[in-house]
Amino acid sequence: MSSIEKAMERSGAGVRAATVERLDAGRERPEPPRHDLPLARLRAQGYLTPEDSDGPLAEQYRAIKRPLLMNAFGRGALPVDGGNLIMVTSAAPGEGKTFTALNLAMSMAMELDHTVLVVDADLVKPSLTELLGLRGRPGLTDALAGDRAPLSEIIVRTNVPKLRVIPAGRTYPNSTELLASQAMRALTQELAERYPDRVVLFDTPPLLAASQASILTYLVGQVVVVVEAGRTVQHVVKEALGLIDSSKAVGLVLNKSHERTRGDYYYGYGEA
Repeated sequence: MSSIEKAMERSGAGVRAATVERLDAGRERPEPPRHDLPLARLRAQGYLTPEDSDGPLAEQYRAIKRPLLMNAFGRGALPVDGGNLIMVTSAAPGEGKTFTALNLAMSMAMELDHTVLVVDADLVKPSLTELLGLRGRPGLTDALAGDRAPLSEIIVRTNVPKLRVIPAGRTYPNSTELLASQAMRALTQELAERYPDRVVLFDTPPLLAASQASILTYLVGQVVVVVEAGRTVQHVVKEALGLIDSSKAVGLVLNKSHERTRGDYYYGYGEA
């Protein structure tokens, strides 16, 4: 074989390799696994579902989500870096942060222009994972430890078209330390950059119950602190707020207030 023929053969191989590479790049990412949320049971337990889009609870959460969405996509009074990454937490356990996180996710999933991904980052008490029937599924811990599963394996599609979920994942020793790891920082950055038109909600541990929760405030753009009316005393709320990165946009949601609107609990959003 002449040198010219050899050069043509090498060139042809290069063209074929480049073509395969372009085809691979053009393929869609594999669809994440599908899981049907127990919407009827959630509705019976008082959670917001797509069937309640005109009810009082839906209206209350519209008021809560609106400033969050404005900050998330640059429509607020001031720019919020990483505003589409939102952490939902509380001062202490039992104040309703998971209830608030899921209702916010449901409400945001009703938006016409955005999708929402809710992440169960409370690895000590993964209430969201249990609530949605996702126990035993690969999730956040699997993306942060061991072989580090890719996002395509841990993001779960649901029967709410614009709602995705990342469950807590399998149990690992010292799993809460994963939240303070460099892997968690890299994951939140990937979520923010890969899905710039998506809101990512993190249901996290209470601020005063786990030191990792305050570290997570540095990784998000907005922090929602749920306060249970009539239970959480003022100095505890102040102590919790003092653990949040001062550069973040912080809002308070008053949960289980005795003030009622059309027979339901009152929820309010305000700047901390």
